[in-house]
Amino acid sequence: MSDPAIELRGISKSFGAVKANKDIAIRVMPGTIHGIIGENGAGKSTLMSILYGFYRADRGEIFIRGERTDIPDSQAAIRAGIGMVFQHFKLVQNFTVLENIVLGAEEGALLTTSLGKARTLLKQLSEDYELQVDPDARIEDLGVGMQQRVEILKALYRQADILILDEPTGVLTPSEADHLFRILEGLKREGKTIILITHKLREIMEITDTVSVMRRGEMTATVKTAETGPEELAELMVGRKVLLRVEKKAAQPGARVLEIEDLRVVDGSGVERLRGISLDVRAGEILGIAGVAGNGQSELLEVLGGMRSGTGRVRVNGDELDLVGPRADARTRRARGIAHVPEDRQHEGLIMDFHAWENVAFGYHADPAYNRGLLMDNDALRRDTERKIAKFDVRPADCWQTAKNFSGGNQQKIVIARELERDPDLLLVGQPTRGVDIGAIEFIHQQIVALRDAGKAILLVSVELDEILSLSDRIAVMFDGRIMGERLPSQTDERELGLMMAGITDTDRGHTHAEVEGNLAHVHGKVG
Repeated sequence: MSDPAIELRGISKSFGAVKANKDIAIRVMPGTIHGIIGENGAGKSTLMSILYGFYRADRGEIFIRGERTDIPDSQAAIRAGIGMVFQHFKLVQNFTVLENIVLGAEEGALLTTSLGKARTLLKQLSEDYELQVDPDARIEDLGVGMQQRVEILKALYRQADILILDEPTGVLTPSEADHLFRILEGLKREGKTIILITHKLREIMEITDTVSVMRRGEMTATVKTAETGPEELAELMVGRKVLLRVEKKAAQPGARVLEIEDLRVVDGSGVERLRGISLDVRAGEILGIAGVAGNGQSELLEVLGGMRSGTGRVRVNGDELDLVGPRADARTRRARGIAHVPEDRQHEGLIMDFHAWENVAFGYHADPAYNRGLLMDNDALRRDTERKIAKFDVRPADCWQTAKNFSGGNQQKIVIARELERDPDLLLVGQPTRGVDIGAIEFIHQQIVALRDAGKAILLVSVELDEILSLSDRIAVMFDGRIMGERLPSQTDERELGLMMAGITDTDRGHTHAEVEGNLAHVHGKVG
């Protein structure tokens, strides 16, 4: 047998009192897709950051193709043929694709030679691996799916034959994720070795050859994917049996809490993002909004949450909300009993350089429980944060950690805890489990259902169709800023919802297959 492409022996890493990795050993064979799964905070990303040179291990050894290799920094990793695509991309937004590709890999003082060489090689790589992207497009003008392609191209341009992808589908639509998997299969056929860090068991079962499981900083198992299943992997990850479905009793809808009539939003470029939305949500029910990202769901949450202006009529508990002017803000919305879990936790839900206890106060810092006269009662706030951390199992359980030092899933738990614990009449929640592990998904779903059962109204936006189908009591489908129709989860399926998400309604079913495919391609092009 050939040497492993990567072998780690006895890798340990601590951050103060937190032991992120404990005596880790792993072997990754060449030309395979090797999955690494584990709960948020299990140490997966830390381990791969050590392999890529972002961190240095406190002890342990790294072997690349059978040779002991010192990797003090990312340049050493690149020289060893390792490339990494991070969960949050490392791209310069106002640079072009081509400029990002050569950044850090320039040849000589003149950029002209490097850019010319990169353009030729980029064309070849794009054709070889289905990674087509406009080399002259600016990153800020590209969707997340295209930005991810640029990150992969950067690694391939630097001649990486070992590619690490950290939660690569966390920001992708289902169709973009499927395309990524085709790309990875193509890379594997060309002899590349791929390490896939993910918490999504479906992806592990679909794409990997071997899977390693981490729990609380330790490697607990490595198995052939074909010889295991989602239930066994979930139990290995969490250390207990996990429900892979949402258990909830039938909804008991009450009075209308949210009423929307002819809601319209026009963006700064004059494009109408919401085109006459009308819907309602009752107390004690979850209305799920399904749709491909970029079809108005974000704007709907933003205008309801006081982050964007609009026109039309919106009432909460019978009282009309201002959609423009100084009272159309998030603070006023909170005072009206509206809580909001935004889709983008890092840019809209948290301040990454602030401590956990400071983030828990955001939006609620005027709460009397957090104040003592003219001053904030920081001790009371920290005690409240510690209670929320314990209840929502945030790891590490340290309110003094800055938000950036928590994994993505634990960052999400902080936002979820802050908003759900306010006992709102209406919860607006966008992508509640994006980047969250299987155990935390189960917990977050249980908390949302419990809020519903307490008689609260919930408007849920998610690109995960299985999440929409399992959590929602009613489903509304959005396409191009409009509501295409409503369905009951028991009376629909992913295929019907997918067609509606592509703008195809019951009256359109007579269209030819080519017309349907054209509609789908149009939708995917908008978000890609």
